[in-house]
Amino acid sequence: MVLVAALPRALGRGVAAALCALWLAVPWAAAASLDEAAALLKAGQREQALLQVDELLATNPKDPKARFLKGVILTEQGDAKAAVDVFQRLTQDYPALPEPYNNLAVIYASQGRYDQARVALEKSIRTHPSYATAYENLSDVYAKLASQAYDRALRLDGADPGASKKLTLVRELAAPGEAAAVRVAATRAPAPPPGPTKPAATAPVPSPAPVKPVPPVVATAAPAKPAVPVAARSSAPAPATPARPVAVVTAPAKPATPRTEPVRPTVVASVTPVPAVPADAADPDAAVLRSVKAWAQAWSAKDVDAYLAFYAADFKTPNGVPRAAWEDERRARVAGPRSIKVSIRNPKVVRHDDRRAAVVFQQTYRSDRFQGRTRKTLEMVRIGDDWRIVDEVVMK
Repeated sequence: MVLVAALPRALGRGVAAALCALWLAVPWAAAASLDEAAALLKAGQREQALLQVDELLATNPKDPKARFLKGVILTEQGDAKAAVDVFQRLTQDYPALPEPYNNLAVIYASQGRYDQARVALEKSIRTHPSYATAYENLSDVYAKLASQAYDRALRLDGADPGASKKLTLVRELAAPGEAAAVRVAATRAPAPPPGPTKPAATAPVPSPAPVKPVPPVVATAAPAKPAVPVAARSSAPAPATPARPVAVVTAPAKPATPRTEPVRPTVVASVTPVPAVPADAADPDAAVLRSVKAWAQAWSAKDVDAYLAFYAADFKTPNGVPRAAWEDERRARVAGPRSIKVSIRNPKVVRHDDRRAAVVFQQTYRSDRFQGRTRKTLEMVRIGDDWRIVDEVVMK
């Protein structure tokens, strides 16, 4: 993850104005000292850099750039607790600055506190929607959260090859150097499962499975031959019939109706619905991905009402604009071009819990007016049996 080492010169309008006022209030000598402290830190002289920053803060304790630099120095010294305190106070005093949130997330992630890191990065992006560093770090955090989720899935059900393959993929994306070790672990896990898993998934398709049990019944009752007499009705192989299944064949000999194949359809009907229900249970992410693909299809079809219906009532509109104004803007954007094609590649689902998930993917947009490709994250929430979008983040 990327740690930001200094506050940028170009900031948002309100923040820039506030910081300019603070910066002008600082004597030129103090500004020069801050540059010297940054140079000392870059040279690896952290102690001297910290002493210089402390001297500056003694004369101007509210200076955001000096405080931010102190947090960076403390982070590099390994004093995570003190660094977190500095960055947290900066977010309270200057909530519109994205960099302190970003650096908090870096520290949280280094401690394995990925949920807190995710929240901090989302706040950073809300304050500055085009902040590329926060997007990059957020994708790393999502990969770590996905890895943890698949680890838990494998601990709960070690025979699930799907989770094992996804875990391998996520770890390869997050840590390419560990890919070989992960592949070895993954190949061991799936070795036993293929047997139990494929029957569950293929049970609905191969109807031959139920057909095979039926022939044994016919063979054991020896009606393979009586089957012809039944159709003939006049064939009186009474001796052949009582030879083995006297009670079984004589009764069906006339009531061909009870013996007609209702038995087979009954067996098939009872088997088919069972796998149909666990279709999503076998892959709990399927419903989430279906909603995302349907959202892209509605957008491509320029079906504005269907497209907007995928956004939950509490969807976080960009920059907090009113929902009605945002919908008007989206209607104009979707209805304007003559044609739109939205495609989704490599979608990955990160589960937060049973009701919340994030989907990270590469989106390609083509219309007669514009073409572009971006990485996007949709925060989804389950409402009944459907999944709706509560936040939409574009990673440029």
